[in-house]
Amino acid sequence: MANPNLQLHDDGRLRHFLSVEGLSKQILTDILDTAESFTSVTDRSIKKVPILRGKTVANLFFEASTRTRATFELAAQRLSADILSLDIKTSSAVKGESLLDTLHNLEAMQIDMFVIRHQDSGSAHFFASHVHPGVSVLNAGDGQHAHPTQAMLDMFTIRRHKQQFEGLSVAIVGDIKHSRVARSQIHALNILNTGQVRVIAPPTLLPEHCETLGVQVYHDFDEGIRDVDVVIMLRLQKERMTGALLPSEKEYFRQYGLTAERIKLAKPDAIIMHPGPANRGIEIESSVMDGKQSVILQQVTFGIAVRMAVMSMIASQPGLDG
Repeated sequence: MANPNLQLHDDGRLRHFLSVEGLSKQILTDILDTAESFTSVTDRSIKKVPILRGKTVANLFFEASTRTRATFELAAQRLSADILSLDIKTSSAVKGESLLDTLHNLEAMQIDMFVIRHQDSGSAHFFASHVHPGVSVLNAGDGQHAHPTQAMLDMFTIRRHKQQFEGLSVAIVGDIKHSRVARSQIHALNILNTGQVRVIAPPTLLPEHCETLGVQVYHDFDEGIRDVDVVIMLRLQKERMTGALLPSEKEYFRQYGLTAERIKLAKPDAIIMHPGPANRGIEIESSVMDGKQSVILQQVTFGIAVRMAVMSMIASQPGLDG
């Protein structure tokens, strides 16, 4: 669990954004409300506001990323920041420089905000513990631990379609064990007082003592998806798996793939989500992914506004009217 005191200033404002765990419902609601004020920016002829003018944001992606990296870059650009995107594959880190040395050398370039994705759980927290006062860290995904901005753009998408979280039934399906997204989603949904949070997965893809996270566990997909309002499909984290956790991808799809027939078990107005990238025909049928209930591409669009919101709140200028 990220130390909430590390994430907050003494007056309760965000200093870093490392995890939704430990944050209050009010802070998460403020992020969603602030993001709402930024959605109109994309409709302007000039898609910029001056909130981060004169500030420098460094994107440090030690893991491959398309959506997250691109939306963070666009978010910083639309807030008028200067952006440094470091290609880790050609950086000194590959030559043996420590994470801390990399940080200190970049700080010497007067960086104001770091966006970091790293394969090791706790890496963003490590960065935040060592940066100078006045420098902020945003976690863009650390190992199997957390992906807080993805969780918040998912919450934003749900609120846009369902208006509120109370009384909703949300099912998260797939590789819960290796998914930092699932952990962050579960924490956010519970903090926002969601009516019921379900996880659906084979036993081999569930963390130990999963029920302690505040979820109802289902191994049978058809039973777990029945009458839910929101279905969140997860990518099989094959690069994080060790050992034979699945009999085969074909068998996985037969038991846990979302098909046009299965979605009929959910509520008629249920929305279908996926943090991406999706494996068509393994986690989700193409006709469902491209169907009218899918809001997967909306999630990507909303990711820009949500990441703008977090950056602006850290910069102490929340929203266009703040």
